[in-house]
Amino acid sequence: MNSKPVCDRWFATRQINPGLYCIGEIHYWEWNRANLWLIKGQKQDLLIDTGLGVASLRQHIASLIDKPLLAIASHVHFDHAGGLHEFDHRAIHPAEAKALRSGDNHAALCSHELGFVLDEHFEQLPYEGFTAMQYTLHRAEPTQLLQEGDVLDLGDRAFEVLHLPGHSPGCIALYDAKNQELFSGDVIYDGELLDQLPGSDIPTYIATYERLQKLPIDTVYPGHYHTFGCDRYQEIMAEYLEARRQPGCPGEVARG
Repeated sequence: MNSKPVCDRWFATRQINPGLYCIGEIHYWEWNRANLWLIKGQKQDLLIDTGLGVASLRQHIASLIDKPLLAIASHVHFDHAGGLHEFDHRAIHPAEAKALRSGDNHAALCSHELGFVLDEHFEQLPYEGFTAMQYTLHRAEPTQLLQEGDVLDLGDRAFEVLHLPGHSPGCIALYDAKNQELFSGDVIYDGELLDQLPGSDIPTYIATYERLQKLPIDTVYPGHYHTFGCDRYQEIMAEYLEARRQPGCPGEVARG
């Protein structure tokens, strides 16, 4: 019997600057806890990733929303796309639209046999009676498909959609060329980069990083862990490429 307490609040919000908020699921395992980014624009707001979907993110951010909101999944993995179903306007890359539409637990990495969603990853419960065994991806019909080169114009700033597969087939990032800011999802973050998951592909990841090495960057707002700048951005990619370009390099068993 699970004796953990039910949390008072599941989410916490930090304001990074006047137009940017970072939301986290504070009672979930920190090593897989996603950064959910709310970008406030002049005529539209963007929400990049929606967390597990075990508590209402829409309700949590309601007081911050005063204009049309597009909720985007950087990819379909459960820690990023679990709450997408709550929002009226939902976007994902076409490569993972079917998985979102059908609630594909295997593609989302939350099928029970994969073992990535565990009770011990929840310090407190989102609601009474919650167990990891009952967790499933909420199916959702995308209202918009985001393709390479699409531009999301918020009025005062614009983001280009970059399709950057490797971690998963439909991974995308949003790039603000004017400010040289990258909202990178799980394409790049400062931690163990997972490239042996169902749907991952190492040669594709290598090609993605070779492309990103040429992208002018000032700040990366990643899907996990902390924000970082250009120097660390280049270091992470160089370290990955050095390791993965070696012929016959031993693979590590990836964690969730």
